[in-house]
Amino acid sequence: MVISEEKIRKLLIDAKVIQDGHFKLNSGVHSDTYLEKFNLLQWPDLTELICKEIFENTKNLQPDLIVGPTTGGAIIAYEVARNFKVRSIIAERGESGRVIGRDYTIEPGEKVLVVDDILTSGQSIFETIDAVKNANGHVTGVAVIADRSMQPINFDVPAQSLIKITLQNYEETECPLCSDQVPLKVT
Repeated sequence: MVISEEKIRKLLIDAKVIQDGHFKLNSGVHSDTYLEKFNLLQWPDLTELICKEIFENTKNLQPDLIVGPTTGGAIIAYEVARNFKVRSIIAERGESGRVIGRDYTIEPGEKVLVVDDILTSGQSIFETIDAVKNANGHVTGVAVIADRSMQPINFDVPAQSLIKITLQNYEETECPLCSDQVPLKVT
């Protein structure tokens, strides 16, 4: 089952994952669109459906292991791994990037699919890839639910998203939404 990007977008809008309005993002810039991943993760059936799509789009990679960064990526990794019938582990924040901690192990050469919820700068995915490599794994692909990056990001492995979202971002001093006095929501 492969769901169209249009249908996925509608599901995410209906679940209030994709929100229109006037938002101040963590970076300080203003935007007309905000993505709230936790509005997806609160619905197990919808999360299952979305993760099944990631599975369908990446099953040719035949991973041995799925790894996701905390927090949202860990939940996505678990559900994608369930579809593959393989293990799922978490890349947690460490002192300088992400680490494969706890008692998790990656066997040398294990094929790893890195998954996350929303791609913005790619930092958490790059850190997760580094953590997998440091633990002797071999990253064969990256998959995310939504790509909101402003330019292509090269992970040196096949990467895909279920949907691509183009945002209008503004510096606060140049924000037309501020000029129009649209109420601001700080994220």
